[in-house]
Amino acid sequence: MIDYRRLRVALLGAGAVGSQVAHLLHTHADELADRAGAALELAGIAVRDVDAPRDVELPRELLTTDAETLIVGSDIVIELMGGIEPARAHIQLALNSGADVVTANKALLATHGTEIFDAADQVGASVYYEAAVAGAIPIIRPLRDSLAGDRVNRIMGIVNGTTNYILDRMDGEGAEMAEVLADAQRLGYAEADPTADVEGYDAAQKAAILASLAFHTTVPLDAVHREGITGITKGMMDAARHAGYVIKLLAVCERLSGRADVADGAEAISVRVYPALVPRDHPLASVHGVNNAVFVQAEAAGDLMFYGAGAGGMQTASAVLGDLVSAARRHIAGGAGVGESTRANLPTVDIGKVVTRYQVTLEVDDRPGVLARVAGILSDGRVSIATVEQSIAEPTGPDEAGSARLVIGTHTAVEQDLSETVMRLAEDDVVERVVSVLRVEGD
Repeated sequence: MIDYRRLRVALLGAGAVGSQVAHLLHTHADELADRAGAALELAGIAVRDVDAPRDVELPRELLTTDAETLIVGSDIVIELMGGIEPARAHIQLALNSGADVVTANKALLATHGTEIFDAADQVGASVYYEAAVAGAIPIIRPLRDSLAGDRVNRIMGIVNGTTNYILDRMDGEGAEMAEVLADAQRLGYAEADPTADVEGYDAAQKAAILASLAFHTTVPLDAVHREGITGITKGMMDAARHAGYVIKLLAVCERLSGRADVADGAEAISVRVYPALVPRDHPLASVHGVNNAVFVQAEAAGDLMFYGAGAGGMQTASAVLGDLVSAARRHIAGGAGVGESTRANLPTVDIGKVVTRYQVTLEVDDRPGVLARVAGILSDGRVSIATVEQSIAEPTGPDEAGSARLVIGTHTAVEQDLSETVMRLAEDDVVERVVSVLRVEGD
């Protein structure tokens, strides 16, 4: 074996991902050394409790609760603790100590990424974070490096496996959300508190990271419009299927350039997460189970799709080790780390300025003139009807008036116009209830 230079690696966290990283570092040590050009010595694993049960048996002598000492003595620090603190303090200490950092911490990068990248620039270090978005799928490097000379116009992706599993089963089996969510929790796909997933917080963090890379602009988390899937019902799924769509929780990052919905025609971006209707012949419609997929539209490269496992200890560990090899190669080559490119400084527009298509479902009185009335309200609100489907509900009693359900597909409309129009519909006497409003993406 070649006598390689030895690099000390600190691992912070030994959960599902951390345990697999430690295991793979040990079992594939020689191969990793050949690829990195340096022997990667696992100097220690910082944990909260050295006696806690773990997915993989780890050498006890490597476990420590003294993260600070471990960090200061290492060349590369892998942060897999999650959360904001103490992860942020540990990463800052690592950078200040001259170490490169590998992290899968999407929450930390989405909220404090600028601060962390600035700290890395000041000391000439690098931060690697391929595993922070979409697990094993390589999407960070393609956006940051491969497409750096191109102009990315749009990213549309399924970046949360838990919600995709839930919506996929609701679509395929006609199941109710509560039933599928309970199964997801039993199988370990969803946490006991699933709020981060089902309310879209996890996807919003990933959207902020993707948009920052794609548009070379710092995108704060609070600039991401977020809606979850808790309002999606079996009835909405059935209606979507009947119309040729599937409902997916999408992260959409879009460049708005020279369009009427942007002030003075200036360039801006929109970053949003919400459940949307996707045509069944679109590639994202075929993403099943807990898998993730990211669809990228670039000016020169055209349409690109990245698909695979979006989570899982072994799968995410693959992305972490790829970053580790890159960090080791940089140490061997020497020189300052490559910083993030966020100099475009494009403004992020409010969701109200977004233009897309919609499907509006209403329950209305079943009597003459109602459809004309609804059409008039939509027209007054600058919302053009593309399709209408009507179904009649039988009266529940001899003295009860009948009702009808209208499923209205629109041409493209400005979100603010659509929202105001739906409010007027809800207040009109002929409308009994606004059942749902879903955006249509990908057609």
